Amino acid sequence: MAISLTLKENTKSLPLCISFRVLLGLYLIIPLCLLLYGLDQLFWQGWLQDNLPTRPTHFLLFQLLFGTPHILASTLLLVSNKAYVAVYKHRLAKMTFMMAVIFGVGSLFIPYRAFYIAVAGITVYHVLKQQYGVARGCCQLPNVAYYWLLFLSIAAGLQIYLGIFLQASLDAETTYQLKNGASIVTIVLFLSALYCQRFIEKKNTLGRYFFWANIFLVISSFYLYDQGYYFFAILIPRLVHDATAYIFYVTHDYNKHRLQPQNALYRMGSRYSIPIWVVLPILSFFMAFVLQAYGDMMIEWITLNLFDVALHQVITLGLLGYLALMHYYTEALTWRANSPYRPYISFTK
Repeated sequence: MAISLTLKENTKSLPLCISFRVLLGLYLIIPLCLLLYGLDQLFWQGWLQDNLPTRPTHFLLFQLLFGTPHILASTLLLVSNKAYVAVYKHRLAKMTFMMAVIFGVGSLFIPYRAFYIAVAGITVYHVLKQQYGVARGCCQLPNVAYYWLLFLSIAAGLQIYLGIFLQASLDAETTYQLKNGASIVTIVLFLSALYCQRFIEKKNTLGRYFFWANIFLVISSFYLYDQGYYFFAILIPRLVHDATAYIFYVTHDYNKHRLQPQNALYRMGSRYSIPIWVVLPILSFFMAFVLQAYGDMMIEWITLNLFDVALHQVITLGLLGYLALMHYYTEALTWRANSPYRPYISFTK
């Protein structure tokens, strides 16, 4: 999500505004995870560490709660509004073609590990760019400081991500290098943050809190990764990112459709007296459940019975992978100041 905003921005008098304090409150997941880590070390003899999954993807429930639903929500928000599709259809077509070429032709000679690292880098960039973009609305950092801190956060985040999700296929030396590299970048990030905080006005307490919330998001993820609590290390940025995105989506839809539903999705919701603010979350979570739990199985059964060939992971790797990459691309466009989404978004402290 590419967000460029300020505390003064209020495009029009809208019934529902996005509160920076509410967005900041999402970062309470950081002390909560650190508290659970401390309790596990002091009183529970490492029970949590032994029983939590080594990777969040080991739990279908985690996938159903984080990642997939907000990607589907973003897709539904776009495709359910004909005016939005009309604005972005040419870019969507070009991006689809590029992905087909890169992953189709490129897969013939580009190693799988290279693809994985590239997608991981895009994912980390997407998650942190959203949070830094929101925080910048409070901090008002100059460009050099903003991009330097963002670069360091992405560099640390990517090494943490690879260290967790590729752990089973990495040798001891590579694992050590990733962890050592992440630790060095995290230290540089902290020292840089100490210097860059001088650019925040002293009276801007909210901006200072938001500034340090993002810094400690990265630091806490690294610390929990270093201690072997991989689930918490991924949970912190994932929850903050996804919940922030849903706040934007629901606020947009409430302001757009509250007086008169303007697409089939909300006309159906109105017909069954479903509150506007739950239509998109309910549908996106339901779709995520069906696709994650049954999608691959259904495609395998259909292709096996029709063509005598079972196609595997068409949904989880094919469709959801495509939607995820498209999500990263469209979120960089649809929330810009001049996009058709923004008249339905305003902000307050």
